[in-house]
Amino acid sequence: MTQRRWTIYLSGEIHSDWRERIQRGIDDLKLPIDITAPIVVHEDSDDCGVAIFGAESDKFWHDRKGAQLNAMRTRTLIEEADIVVVRFGEKFKQWNAAFDAGFAAALGTPIITLHPPEHDHALKEVDAAANAVAREPEQVVLALSYIIGGTMPTA
Repeated sequence: MTQRRWTIYLSGEIHSDWRERIQRGIDDLKLPIDITAPIVVHEDSDDCGVAIFGAESDKFWHDRKGAQLNAMRTRTLIEEADIVVVRFGEKFKQWNAAFDAGFAAALGTPIITLHPPEHDHALKEVDAAANAVAREPEQVVLALSYIIGGTMPTA
């Protein structure tokens, strides 16, 4: 019998190594997980629409072309995910991440938020919809290990 593979969508902040830390932990524990994510190269995400469909003189339409392409990817991958992890970082406000969390919540997909304590108040509604709140990527890995295999962390 083949062990079930889980699909985990990693949403949110793109300016730190949190995704790599989660992937490393998954690899170290040999968890049966496939990771999916948005496009994490900021310039590619911003400029994909005009690169494919042509330049726009108005920044609004420039951004909209890219946003619509990115939305197709994001919507599809969140709909296919077993769990969505949403990271809110320190450097930028991640409005897209909040939207992703709301979309996952509307679908009934389990959510783990990942953010520092200083964001607790601002994210109280998002955290209330989440199934868990983590502070560090390694906590996400431990949570996934427990969810998937019932493995308790060792001290």
